[in-house]
Amino acid sequence: MSRVGKVPIAIPQGVTVAAVDNKVTVSGPKGKLERELHEAIQVEVVDDQIVVRRSSDERLHRALHGLFRTLIANMVHGVTQGYEKTLEIRGVGYRAAVQGKKLTLQLGFSHPAEFELREGIEVTAERKGQVSFVKVSGIDKELVGQTAAEIRALKKPEPYKGTGIRYQDEQVRRKAGKTAAAT
Repeated sequence: MSRVGKVPIAIPQGVTVAAVDNKVTVSGPKGKLERELHEAIQVEVVDDQIVVRRSSDERLHRALHGLFRTLIANMVHGVTQGYEKTLEIRGVGYRAAVQGKKLTLQLGFSHPAEFELREGIEVTAERKGQVSFVKVSGIDKELVGQTAAEIRALKKPEPYKGTGIRYQDEQVRRKAGKTAAAT
């Protein structure tokens, strides 16, 4: 039995879970999420808990057991509390602004970088001193993480000056630059 998969998921107050035909639907105060399941995984709602079971002990089914239990637990957490990732934008003249469903970034290029926001994602931008902060939030953990990664990929932090876009808690390893040749 999978150590992760066998742990039941508690259903908080205000959350409804429906498992019908290899599809799980979780709805709560922040929204509604759906996920297709693998045919080897069964989900049951017993009392105030979600129980995830697998059909056999094949290697693939054991791996999927823990995976789908975690994905469903993330759905429950998302519709109750939501997820958030914070990015820091460091550099002279680097800044961010949200305009409707677009994030406009000044990143030292000859043109502003524009990033279209997906449905279900909210972004806020604020500036404190020389650093701009971009907060990506939503109820789907995968979508929040993917969006934050795509924004970071526009200008990754470089190791010499440390400029670029990084996660708030990310440590960037700095390198020493060239030194002047001795004369």
